[in-house]
Amino acid sequence: MQLDIDEGRNGTATEAAFHLSEVDGVMTCELSGDWTTHTVGEVDREFRQLESREGFSALHLDLSGIRYIDTAGAWLIARMIQRQEKQGTKVEISRQSEAASILLSAVAETADNPDVPEDASRRFNPLGVFEAVGRGVFLLRSDIIYGLHILGATVGGAQMKLGGKQSINPNAIVSQIDRMGVKAIPIVVLMSAIVGAIIAQQGAFQLRYFGAEIFVVDMVGILVLRELGVLLTAIMIAGRSGSAITAEIGTMKMREEVDALTVIGLNPLGVLVFPRLVALVIALPCLTIIANFAALGGAILVSWTYSDITPAAFIERMRTAIDLTSIFAGLIKAPFMAMIIGIIASVEGMKVGGSAESLGERVTASVVKAIFIVIVLDGFFAIFYAQIDF
Repeated sequence: MQLDIDEGRNGTATEAAFHLSEVDGVMTCELSGDWTTHTVGEVDREFRQLESREGFSALHLDLSGIRYIDTAGAWLIARMIQRQEKQGTKVEISRQSEAASILLSAVAETADNPDVPEDASRRFNPLGVFEAVGRGVFLLRSDIIYGLHILGATVGGAQMKLGGKQSINPNAIVSQIDRMGVKAIPIVVLMSAIVGAIIAQQGAFQLRYFGAEIFVVDMVGILVLRELGVLLTAIMIAGRSGSAITAEIGTMKMREEVDALTVIGLNPLGVLVFPRLVALVIALPCLTIIANFAALGGAILVSWTYSDITPAAFIERMRTAIDLTSIFAGLIKAPFMAMIIGIIASVEGMKVGGSAESLGERVTASVVKAIFIVIVLDGFFAIFYAQIDF
């Protein structure tokens, strides 16, 4: 911001300067020239010496000689006024223009004042804990309502398509299944095989002290099929596909493509969210089955290597250790976890603002929230299965 103090004068820029004179304990400072960003650096050191100077009872600032002034020049003057007033010096400003007066008032609050109290947000306040909890609960409420809105609008839109003239586009669903399911198979297989091998190795070492190494088959089979297979797969999909959904929808939101879909008469939730939710509900159970086989394969290899349990003996023991309930206990969770991941990713994507920083924050929040809710949901399922003896 730059203000022309003397609109009737033209010419080349002049350097900032000030002249001091003292009469009867009153220091007079006459400012002249252009007090702008390009010129105030030359007088900053001398002006700082004047700020800390003592020995006079009053300071008179004469601003009639200033030709141009911007925020930088006004900030220097306001800083000097505040420091002199802190020392008890009476400061008087005269012959300033109306524009300079407005600018000095605007920047006075940002001048360097060591007596400015510490920001209240940096000080510990016991009530701040309750405030943070309340704000978190309120935001959680908003996210739940928005998530239910997305779920309802998606299902409602699908019903309208099935019952109306519009039809569901299978190409979009197949494309999303390929991206979220087929292309995720290598990392899911690798991760599950390593986890299954580690569980089998540690279990064999611990059970060896009791002469019960064969029971490592029971442990691996029940743990993988009921819990770890679907849980680790859901966490991997939340980090891989959930973040991608948030980034895609968020980028469309930033570029106003979501608004463009509304303008041309399309439902953004039906176009963007529905194919991804359906793809997740289909892909996650399939990936869970693949992850179970990979984890059991890694456990068979490690058991054969460390405990001399042959693959035939491992499979025969597993047939007696597990039943259909162990298999379906994990698979039942998969569609619910897929819905949670898709809804959270879509909600966070729709909340993206107009900046890249907002996109990064929403992607991070999407992954963290999805993983947290998936783990909590798995715990609720474990409690529910225990209550019904499933």
